[in-house]
Amino acid sequence: MKKYGKITATASFVPEKIVKNDDLAQLMATSDDWIKSRTGILERRITTSENTSDLCIGVAEKLLLKSQLTAEDLDFIIVATMTPDYMTPSVACMVQGAIGATNAFAFDLSAACSGFVYALSMAEKLIQTTAQKGIVIGGEVLSKVVDWQDRSTAVLFGDGAAGVLLEASEIPMIKKEKLSADGTKGAALTSGYVKNTNPFKEDDTSFSYLKMAGREIFDFATRDVVNAIDQLVVEDKEKIDFYLLHQANARILDKVARKLKVPRERFLQNMDKYGNTSAASIPLLLDEAVRAGVIRLDGTQNVVFSGFGGGLTWGVMQATL
Repeated sequence: MKKYGKITATASFVPEKIVKNDDLAQLMATSDDWIKSRTGILERRITTSENTSDLCIGVAEKLLLKSQLTAEDLDFIIVATMTPDYMTPSVACMVQGAIGATNAFAFDLSAACSGFVYALSMAEKLIQTTAQKGIVIGGEVLSKVVDWQDRSTAVLFGDGAAGVLLEASEIPMIKKEKLSADGTKGAALTSGYVKNTNPFKEDDTSFSYLKMAGREIFDFATRDVVNAIDQLVVEDKEKIDFYLLHQANARILDKVARKLKVPRERFLQNMDKYGNTSAASIPLLLDEAVRAGVIRLDGTQNVVFSGFGGGLTWGVMQATL
């Protein structure tokens, strides 16, 4: 009997501290009106003590509690992140150790804002082969990689984590998917450059803060991502209940909806409360929709997930939840 991965639970874990746009205006030359009108962001969560692993551990613990499973029931843990605590151990291994998931293998996946869609695709394939249960988490502490004097980036990002539990099912959840990348445009969004400091190396002046070519990313999202969504769901557009896209900018969602000729209300949105949380944004949005009863996880609703960002990477997935 063929089996597939199905999302059976969602959870999120965000820092307690809320930083509003007016708070950022005390640090840099910006204003609430400037940020809100250009991005749709009103506030974001910023960690004062937790690292990425702490947020992801919180998500994993909530998922186990909701599902009434034990950590030993898990076969795998995947964490999508571009802001790990260390280069090694992986955040996923730190989660595995903290919750006692002794039977699970664990690894991180780095695809920036596409990370959750990439990781969900990988996880579903694992269940199609040997696994029965596993968790996929998108987690970021972007506050540690932004330049807090650069209003072009610092106002955009927030910290948080969210994830899903996947369990084996006889009914396919993922109907169609397409993962894509274009490394030739990778310089449009860079972060965390690691300098080589060996005594034989020439001086290296490369920058490690997050740097983004905002217009280039906007055009990429409203061109390549729109085309990818349109090609994937062209025959099923009227059947899609909700579009859960990476929460980068409200104006991106506005333009994507117009170009796809889909009512804007089908595009769920919460970047006003969390900002851009990279790999965490789609699972944060999903968990919020589940908690609100908008998405029921009863197998009756059709959704589109789409992440896009650094790499450049993008992924589109049509699923029945």
